[in-house]
Amino acid sequence: MMEYVSTRGNAPQMCFSQAVTCGLARDGGLLVPDHIPDLSDQLAALRKLPFLDLAYAIMRPYVDLPDRELTRLLRLSYGTFRDPHITPLVPVGDVHVLELFHGPTLAFKDVALQFLGNLFSSLLASSGDVLNIVAATSGDTGSAAIYGVRGKPGMQIFVMHPKGRTSRVQKLQMTTVLDDNVHNIAVDGTFDDCQHLVKSLFQDLAFRDQFHLGSVNSINWARVLAQITYFAYASLRLTDSERAARVRFSVPTGNFGDVFAGYVAARMGFPIAKLIVATNENDILTRFFQTGTYAATEVVSTMSPSMDIQVASNFERYLYYCLDCDGGQVMQSMQTFAKQRSITLPHCFPAGEEPLLDAGAADREATLATIRDTYQSTGYLLDPHTAVGYHVAQSWLHPDEPMVCLATAHPAKFPEAIREALGQDLAHHPVLDDLRDQPERCMDLAVDVDALKKLVARESARFFA
Repeated sequence: MMEYVSTRGNAPQMCFSQAVTCGLARDGGLLVPDHIPDLSDQLAALRKLPFLDLAYAIMRPYVDLPDRELTRLLRLSYGTFRDPHITPLVPVGDVHVLELFHGPTLAFKDVALQFLGNLFSSLLASSGDVLNIVAATSGDTGSAAIYGVRGKPGMQIFVMHPKGRTSRVQKLQMTTVLDDNVHNIAVDGTFDDCQHLVKSLFQDLAFRDQFHLGSVNSINWARVLAQITYFAYASLRLTDSERAARVRFSVPTGNFGDVFAGYVAARMGFPIAKLIVATNENDILTRFFQTGTYAATEVVSTMSPSMDIQVASNFERYLYYCLDCDGGQVMQSMQTFAKQRSITLPHCFPAGEEPLLDAGAADREATLATIRDTYQSTGYLLDPHTAVGYHVAQSWLHPDEPMVCLATAHPAKFPEAIREALGQDLAHHPVLDDLRDQPERCMDLAVDVDALKKLVARESARFFA
């Protein structure tokens, strides 16, 4: 059976169900599987499967659930999606756009968080335990997590977003959910501050145990596992239909979770030639893959707010594999980064080898131009995050390897950016239009760990009484 270990090498191994509910390893590291299964000899059979069956085949080696329960959870989770293909591929110019926004909140986070919410519910029903989920969001994770757990028994969720740094629609998708087990928190800081608050709570082991903390952020392995599915799905579809040997992906990213899922998919043997990390002006990851130095700077507010991140949580998982799964080296590197805000890892880039991961960035002007030019030439409307990926993809086109750009959100989530790019009010969706006159509930919080602890303790005593 698959076991899960810490990237920092100093925490007990655990099974999948334990790894899901605890979120972060007890030594502060992230949990990873003790091995990555190789499915390369099964690709011909996997290529014929619809999305749900492929997802089952990918997840089966990683999970400790009964077959029937895993099948039930997948059907329940993806039955909420508005497209029968779940994550359809759409040709747009010289790129295939992988639409990941057909879930309840119109963002790619639904693919993972619909599954994770139902998984939590299943595990709690079996154990009789309760769960306080604490999450940070730069925009889309919060609403997807809320829609994944709202109204479910045995759990409540505390979602922190950076005050004034999400789009208006992203905020409304969170604050208009009034279920008793949902707590929206506007933090007077950046997403990195929100993320720091989450990690601080999990690193207080006594508090974490007393209040049964769980995570839906991409530090939770189940998030990564669910996201592997669409990299596999797209790569198999295009190598079949396009008669190509391998596929390239351009991935708009901030916290590196999506790209890391693609990295695992490639290690599992799926036909992926290259993963291109696409960032906005918050380009710590682009600079790392170009120079080998991972150095944080100040967070810049952009029109693609879900990517306004400097410290990418899932980078530690990638670092673990770069350092040959040596938890001690990972611990030392992360401690150095915590002190100096910079580490250099040139040995992650083997000389003479074509790297699997590369990177590029798009600034505000490039993003606006990409939205405008793509719409004028193809009629397809890109949201600003997807536009970053589409722009960066143009530098990595290959005649024999189809390019896929991940469409991470529906453009209606960012109407201001669409109006600025096109001068027209074209970005609408009935689900989002209906939010504008709904009542809201949200509380303000300073960047204060003690204040957050008091809030969790108070609401836990009330909700689970």
